[in-house]
This record gives sequence, C-alpha cells and structure tokens, in this order.
Amino acid sequence: MILRVLKSLLGLYLVAAVLYTSNQLILAPLNSAISSLLPPTTSFNALRLLQPRATPPEFEQYVLADSHSSSDNVIHWTSSDFALRNGLGHENPISMPEDLFLSKLFATSMRPSKIVPFFYRATGSFDQEDITITTLVTSSRFQVLARLVERYPGPISVTVHVKNTTNEVRELLDTLHMLYLSSPKMASNVDVHLVIDAFDRQFNTWRNIARFFARTDFVMMLDIDFSPCTDFRTAIRNSKEVMDKLRTGTAALVVPAFEYPVYADGTDESKFPRSKAALVSLVRAGKIGVFHASWVPGHSSTDYERYYGAAPGEVYKVTTYQSAYEPYVIFKKDGPPWCDERFVGYGGNKAACLFEMYLSGISYYVLSDHFLVHQNHLYEETARRIERKYNRKLYAEFKEEACFRYLKRFHSSGLLNTTRGMNVQGECKKIRGIGRILADVGDW
Repeated sequence: MILRVLKSLLGLYLVAAVLYTSNQLILAPLNSAISSLLPPTTSFNALRLLQPRATPPEFEQYVLADSHSSSDNVIHWTSSDFALRNGLGHENPISMPEDLFLSKLFATSMRPSKIVPFFYRATGSFDQEDITITTLVTSSRFQVLARLVERYPGPISVTVHVKNTTNEVRELLDTLHMLYLSSPKMASNVDVHLVIDAFDRQFNTWRNIARFFARTDFVMMLDIDFSPCTDFRTAIRNSKEVMDKLRTGTAALVVPAFEYPVYADGTDESKFPRSKAALVSLVRAGKIGVFHASWVPGHSSTDYERYYGAAPGEVYKVTTYQSAYEPYVIFKKDGPPWCDERFVGYGGNKAACLFEMYLSGISYYVLSDHFLVHQNHLYEETARRIERKYNRKLYAEFKEEACFRYLKRFHSSGLLNTTRGMNVQGECKKIRGIGRILADVGDW
C-alpha cells in the first residue's frame, strides 16, 4: 500500500517536473522569440497562441447582450433646488435606464447599437484643464493606439467599435484586454468606450462618444493614425494667452498635419521628425508634405507657407476658411457644436464637424511650432469612392440647413451683426439662395 502511494507521488512529481521544464526551456523562450521577431501589428495574436484566454468569460456575456436589452445602470433626476426650497418637489430621484438615455443622446446615429461607456476607466487623476485626445479605433488599429499612448502623456478617451457577432466580440475583447494590460500608461491614462453594432465607419457618432465621456475641459479631435510629434500639450498649458483663448470657447487650435508621399517612408513612426526644424528640412527636400496634398481644400487654409516661416511661439489666425477645411483641432469640450451623426462612411464627416463649429462663431488658430505626421496605411478604396459620392450630396444639403439654423439663431439672439456672427454671414453668402435669406432676416 505504502509502495503504491510512493509510486503515485513519484509519478506526479515527474509530470510536474516535465511541465515546468517544458515551460521554462521551451514555451517561455519561444514566446519571447516570437514576440521579438514578429512585426508589432501581429505580436498580440502571437501571444494569444501561447497563453490562456485573456478575458474573463463574463466580459463576453456583458457585451453580447441584446442591443435592445436594458442595462442595470440608471441615470437619476431630481427636482430643481428651487422647487425643493419651496416645498414643491420631492427628494427621491426619478430613475431612467442608462440605455434609454444613451439612445436619445446619440439619436441620429444608426441603430440599434449598444454603447458601453468606460468599459475600461483610466486609474489616473486628470487636471480639469488638461487636454484629452479623443479618438476612435477598430481592432485592426490597436497597435497604433498603443503607440499613441506611449507618445502622448495626457488623458485619452477612445471609442472602440465592435462588430456584434460572437466571434468578433470574443476576438476583440481578448486583444483589447491584453493591450490594456501591456503598458502602465494604458491603464492610467486611457478611458475605453465600446460601441457594439453592425455599422462600419460611423465616424461622427464615435467622435461624439469619445468627446462626451472625456473628463477634462479641453479635447483634441484626432484620427488614430496620426502621431503627435511635438509636445503641444505642455506648450499650450504653459501659455496664459493660448489658454485664455481656449477658455472662451470661441477658439480652436490647429495642429498642422503632414504625411510622407512615399508609402514605405511613413510606416515607421519611430523615424518621424520630432522638431519643426527637422520637419522643414524634410519638406524642403521633398521627403514629406502636407497631409492629403492631392485634396488641396482639406488643409490649405492652414497656410503652410506662413507656417514654415512663422517665428517660434507664434499662433496665427486662419483667415481663408472654406467649407472643405478639416484640420485636427483642440477646443473646449463644452459649448461648441457636436458632430452631425448622419454622416456614415468616408467623406464629409470631419469637415461637417468643423463647418458647424465655424458657423457657431469659432475661429481657428494655428500652432506654428507643432505638427502631426500620418502613419501610412492602406485604405478601403472601393468603400471610399462609393461613400464619398453619397456623402458629397449630404454635405451640400447639410451646409444649407446649418446656415439657415445659425442665421436664425444669431438673428433671434441679436448676435448676427456682432463679431460672433461674422463667420456665419461670410460663409453662408457663398451658398446659393442663402443671400436672399440674409436680405430678409429683418422680417423674421
């Protein structure tokens, strides 16, 4: 009997020893070797081949719930302080399901969608006047998000789109969880909000979600594929003049955007210039240029020739705005208009955001010491061609509609002939039929 027990214990010991040795001498070195040899975009998938599942199963159950189902979270509403002070209200709050609240909040986007705010919430504490980068990402661009987190030391609010199929959710949650655990900066600086639905490229809805749940007074609207090459955050926060502009809510700061015309030159973010002097040298050599130079209206209002020759620290006003202008901007979170969520797909979406901001009375100012560089990647060319065709028509109608609304708004509030109303007057005169409306505003 004792001999059998000893043999069993010896057998267990040998099995454990083999497993331990295999892990230490084979799996661990293999894991390390694969991680170092594979390109960054595939390293997360390689790790998953050698490790157990990263996410707890309840994550899947949580986000795979029917989009129509109610969340356990609720929003509370109470009587006004005035009513309570006068004995007319009730102290017990009225509750509303969070899902209902969010469905109205993003009512013009395509539905049904399940929105999960703060799926991951950053552990860091942020100064109220910090600048949060707000951006959007799909699973194919997670590695770019990781690079942004290492490059930008401030808070980041990111919307992550998830296709609402079982395999897609499981795949994404595994990768996202590993990404979030991969860097202390990720856990301390990044708030992640999920959108689970079947609709690709609802860019403006995703932008609004990231901005709405940002936790600082100022935000930057940035596409995930751009690398911040200079420390504009510190420069802005250390300048009383620039901060005062932002606090008014009527100024947006432009960080000029560049890209490498040779595709391969723009794929390695670690080789991008990190000073304006280095950037201008590359521009003069023809190795780098304005982002999307083939579409001149997109960024030409930045006035790149003035930018190249600007004195250190100069912040100059954009004086030749036009409706196709779509720079990357920093502005006050609360006050400026939100992006119109009817734009789905490529074309017109960001320009519509900035057009309405301009009509509302916001002026654009260029930071002449700072810049972004695009990290080159392949586009879905067929989708871009088709979606741009339809969004071009939508944008034309949107501009007419926005002009009418803002002309009426400023006239009714007595602001049309003030400095605040100059943008809407100047821009909307360019649209056929709006001139007659301007002539008739006295009869409203």
